[in-house]
Amino acid sequence: MAQKILVVEDEMSIMTLLQFNLEQAGYEVVTAEDGAEALQKIEVEKPNCIILDLMLPEMDGLEVCKEMRSRHIYTPVLMLTAKDDEFDKVLGLELGADDYMTKPFSPREVVARVKAILRRIKQMEGMKGAPEEAERIQVGELDVYPNNYEAYFKGELMEVTPKEFELLVYLVRHKGRVLTREQLLSAVWNYDFVGDTRIVDVHVSHLREKIEENTRKPEYIKTIRGLGYKLEGPSS
Repeated sequence: MAQKILVVEDEMSIMTLLQFNLEQAGYEVVTAEDGAEALQKIEVEKPNCIILDLMLPEMDGLEVCKEMRSRHIYTPVLMLTAKDDEFDKVLGLELGADDYMTKPFSPREVVARVKAILRRIKQMEGMKGAPEEAERIQVGELDVYPNNYEAYFKGELMEVTPKEFELLVYLVRHKGRVLTREQLLSAVWNYDFVGDTRIVDVHVSHLREKIEENTRKPEYIKTIRGLGYKLEGPSS
């Protein structure tokens, strides 16, 4: 069965272009032209991935993304924006988008991004096993089960997006090592963002909010000035 992509775009020329290229790549495509319709399609169609335009009538892409996450819907989101404004990119990521692209873009590149997102989701789902077989990585009061797509902090199940979980797994697997933002981009996002590492900072910030008592003085995910990040236990 083909994986389903929801394209949310109010410009018909762009929607048609994306739909054609995604269908040529073997995906089933459903569409929506505004935010309210998008939320309805998300609930009914259960897409595997969402391509979400930032500038939509009435309810924009940021509002859609925020509402999705408030409903605990963690379907991966690739956000499209016509603006080259860093604020919009960062705000989209902070509201739960997994990735973004700035218009104008190559339809081929959009398909490549979607494939990368879905491939990594499939890999993680394929690794799931019975609880007794699950790999467990413990760092302080943080317990991560990579094969079961679960993470617990102080015994409580963490609610994380797919990309946040991938980043967390990579960090705990490399406990004690200093990882540059470029390394994290390559390993977790699976492609290069030339000169744009803010996406890593935003996702690290999200994780800190979930595992740090004081995000200004983190005990788990430390910032190594001028280099990147290092995850370690609170007593290290």
